[in-house]
Amino acid sequence: MKTIRIIPRLDIKGPNLVKGIHLEGLRVLGKPSDFAKFYYENGADELLFMDVVASLYDRNSLHDIISQTAENIFIPITVGGGLRTLDDIKQVLRAGADKVSLNTAAIKNPKVIEQAALRFGSSTIVVAIEAIKQEGGKYFCFTDNGREYTGVEVVDWAKKVQDLGAGEIIITSVDREGTGRGFDEELINEIASNVSVPLIVHGGAGKKEHFKEVIENCNIDAVSTAGVLHYDFIKNNRGDMSGASEGNFDFLLSGRSVKNLKTTTIKELKAYLSEGNINVR
Repeated sequence: MKTIRIIPRLDIKGPNLVKGIHLEGLRVLGKPSDFAKFYYENGADELLFMDVVASLYDRNSLHDIISQTAENIFIPITVGGGLRTLDDIKQVLRAGADKVSLNTAAIKNPKVIEQAALRFGSSTIVVAIEAIKQEGGKYFCFTDNGREYTGVEVVDWAKKVQDLGAGEIIITSVDREGTGRGFDEELINEIASNVSVPLIVHGGAGKKEHFKEVIENCNIDAVSTAGVLHYDFIKNNRGDMSGASEGNFDFLLSGRSVKNLKTTTIKELKAYLSEGNINVR
């Protein structure tokens, strides 16, 4: 039986950690360093940092955040958003990232996957797929945080990504992301049945049961999640919010922002999964 990894996802806009629904309507939650430190101490297997506005500027601006994080956190860190060239990848890896996540650049120039895998190693290259279900039931890839339609069918792209040398795939259901409705198992199974590289799933978790269901029903290797962990941190830690440059923290702390979520910690989630005979680290 596989050992499932739990990977908190931290979406970053400027200096702030943000969270939205369907990857839109981003709300500032606080300082990324507070959350990253807590998740590391709480048993996260890896961390995923995504610069969610990088596509607007054609560059990734997480170097300082990653450098500071890597000094005190000793689990793998994946960084994505705005990485276009091999030099972009090199700079992020030098800053302290262990892996990089490619989406827009890979769609526009698939050869960058092959080139990056040859230069930095397949285990370093992750391809992120943002999927939205279309009329007729097929899933297609989107870029720029689910805003830009590509016309590329998801399963075809996943197979091509694997053939080009990507070491992992992160699949996000944009339809489910931030809703707390659970994972899109139809989407996940379509991809899992067509590729053999490790598959990380993201988008839709609203309670612990959703994690158990997707692990039992789909052939996956890891789950990446945000809201159920972030809002639990805010409710129970109420860290120093003064370092954030924006955000309605009174609203966040009121609990109204998490009405669709049954929040949890990584420790609680792993204990629950272990009790259900699911192997976790």
